[in-house]
Amino acid sequence: MAIRVVGAGLYRTGTKSLKAALETLLGRPSYHMAEVFMHPEHVPTWHNAALGQMPNWHEFLKDYDATLDAPAAYFWPEISNAFPDALVLLSVRSEDSWWRSASQTVMKTEGLVSPEWDAMNNAVRASRFSTTELDRESMIEGFRQHNEQVRREVDSGRLLEWTIGDGWQPICEALRLPVPGEPFPHTNSTQEWLERERNRIGGNDR
Repeated sequence: MAIRVVGAGLYRTGTKSLKAALETLLGRPSYHMAEVFMHPEHVPTWHNAALGQMPNWHEFLKDYDATLDAPAAYFWPEISNAFPDALVLLSVRSEDSWWRSASQTVMKTEGLVSPEWDAMNNAVRASRFSTTELDRESMIEGFRQHNEQVRREVDSGRLLEWTIGDGWQPICEALRLPVPGEPFPHTNSTQEWLERERNRIGGNDR
């Protein structure tokens, strides 16, 4: 089996909903940040990748059909090169909306997970994002540059740019799969994220 979808969109662009959707369509797990929390032994692999020591992607991702969210989204060039037949899916949202969501969720857990996690996260950001500053202007510019790089470097016939409001149709068309007869999943709202993270950081979601 091989990765069929390489998610290039950053966190808080509907990636958790995409995870549920792609698992429905493809029948196997999608690699999302949630997988790293469930497999802390993966943290050194991502840290090493940030330092330029890439894993064997086929071996590392052998149990998955798609990659989504950070940290995998930062390594979309290498993963898409390893799986040249995969669709590259760039999930996006407006810059202001993305900043509001990211600043209320992901950025609130900076330094609260574990020393190993924080070291990995810092190394990935330093090597793969245009800034290590966490202010609004720097982060939005980093978000913009990330998306522009994907649009610039991925062949148009291979790239699907998608927003949460697009639902099933464009994904199913790109993958040549029928549209499921169920609503597109909408999960991981800001409130859901905060409640889950409070439990996880408190040690109740390992």
